[in-house]
Amino acid sequence: QVQLVESGGGLVQAGGSLRLSCAASGSILSIDAMGWYRQAPGKQRELVATITSISSTNYADSVKGRFTISRDNAKKTVYLQMNSLKPEDTAVYYCNVQGHTTGWRTFAYWGQGTQVTVSS
Repeated sequence: QVQLVESGGGLVQAGGSLRLSCAASGSILSIDAMGWYRQAPGKQRELVATITSISSTNYADSVKGRFTISRDNAKKTVYLQMNSLKPEDTAVYYCNVQGHTTGWRTFAYWGQGTQVTVSS
């Protein structure tokens, strides 16, 4: 069993910053890819950023240069630092964590989602 707990969302003015966190716990042997996705009202969930086990990163074009994804393997936590936020960044942000359990089973879990609202 793997649990993900997200935190850090909120309301911020355009140009401001927020930092999201997603902590994994449970029967985890190893964590491979970690990522952040978002879903705005009436839109499909989209990739924001991903980071591999060797910290190779990938970003959506819309957030390049403004968002930074990072991970702390010891804490089993992935972060998303969001700077220069724009109203179009408003969405529910979800973390996604993939890896292996102590029973050598692969897993892929989603966090519960955290609301980010950017006012103009």
